Amino acid sequence: MTEYAKKWLSLEQQIDRLVARGLRIEDHSHAISVLQAVGYYRLTGYLYPFLESERYIGNDGRERTRLLGRYRPGTALSHAEDIIDFDRHLRLLVLEGVERIEVDIRMQTGYILGRTSAFAYENADCFDSSFTSQSTDSQDPRPSKHVLWLDRVKARRDSSDEQVVSHFRDKYDDRMPIWALTELLELGHLSTLYRGMRQKDAEELAVAFGVPKKKTMTSWLASLNYVRNVAAHHARLFNRKLQNAPSRPPNGTIPMLDHLRAADAPKQDFGTYNALAVIAYLLQSVDPDCGWIKRASDLLKQFPSSHALTVQSLGVPVGWTKLELWNK
Repeated sequence: MTEYAKKWLSLEQQIDRLVARGLRIEDHSHAISVLQAVGYYRLTGYLYPFLESERYIGNDGRERTRLLGRYRPGTALSHAEDIIDFDRHLRLLVLEGVERIEVDIRMQTGYILGRTSAFAYENADCFDSSFTSQSTDSQDPRPSKHVLWLDRVKARRDSSDEQVVSHFRDKYDDRMPIWALTELLELGHLSTLYRGMRQKDAEELAVAFGVPKKKTMTSWLASLNYVRNVAAHHARLFNRKLQNAPSRPPNGTIPMLDHLRAADAPKQDFGTYNALAVIAYLLQSVDPDCGWIKRASDLLKQFPSSHALTVQSLGVPVGWTKLELWNK
């Protein structure tokens, strides 16, 4: 393992390093203010797409790309500032859209499971066997996903200071009906619970959002939970390759999203744009009059294009403004 040996740098030394790598800085004092506000590593993370690159042939004979340690000619500090500002607005927009969807998922989950019983979430019969079966590996015995989920939810409930929790704790022996419990659940809890729901119940919920398959909805919820967490922790979102990418529905099943599978779709088809498209689509069932789609469209139109970046850096397809999804 390589020992880390790089030295601490003062703000002035950090500026000198950026200039040595080719970054144009016209106002020294302003550059110090930027570094004080965001930090060197956050700033250089946003400058990453502006690095020069070169093609080379690897040991396997395949052509590859490697980044160099200098910025493309014409790259200025203002380019990073513009994209940082855009990304801030993008994160806030994602948080709002996911919040609206999450609240509706809570309601639908409580409504559908509650129809069976108030405490359906405790009943293994209300879930798929893959969710409730224990590990059969004698070398690695583990409780079922259902039991692990119940443990997570109990920890969430025990740490909550919500008045409704105290009410059920004092009056009903700490048992909460599913339609009340869902108010405590985060999207990660809901995503896991949805994955374990019986096919019939899961598809009833999915159809309420205009999604025909449980498999698609499962993927989307996991992906939205991921981008929400990225946004909530103030991490870079605009050109992120999503670890949990939303699945692209087969052509014809959700026509409004067929463009995600188009032959000319950007190579970053599992990028941030896919998540934005899913949010936009789901919000048409959740709250079509909230104005989110127009605000998202307006923000994309204001993307700070430069010699290194365009809106396609998010995976946005060419001609996206004419798509039905963004003109509802």
